[in-house]
Amino acid sequence: MPSTHLSLHYHLVFSTKDREPWFRPDLRPRIHQYLGGVIRSLDGIPHGVGGMADHVHVFAGLRATHCLADVMRELKSDSSQWVHKELKLGGFAWQEGYGGFTVSASNLESVRNYVLNQERHHRTKTFQEEYVGMLKRGLVEYKEAHLW
Repeated sequence: MPSTHLSLHYHLVFSTKDREPWFRPDLRPRIHQYLGGVIRSLDGIPHGVGGMADHVHVFAGLRATHCLADVMRELKSDSSQWVHKELKLGGFAWQEGYGGFTVSASNLESVRNYVLNQERHHRTKTFQEEYVGMLKRGLVEYKEAHLW
């Protein structure tokens, strides 16, 4: 085959340090838009960004040349600097880790809707319940003591 064809889509989840509720509802659209812009600047495709006061979901298409750890480092570092400068939230920081889950092309729209409707989703589930469910569905081994 003379060329390469890929479908690489990631559902990324990460929280604020100590899961502190930094993002009031009026700030969320701005941070979500900025995170999507960072993905674009890295030559990725932001399918959707959503979240709550203490965590975000970034659904993105990435290239074969992307290293997920590098994308996450840039995403968190760049957005943290922006939050300090533009939103004037001086004590803000992201939690060190993150969750990354691959998504098949057949599930793009359902995951996009899930990411964009976090407020509705969190009326019935806590972040902890949501995240443990994602780990289980993704067959990710984890230790409860290292989650929070």
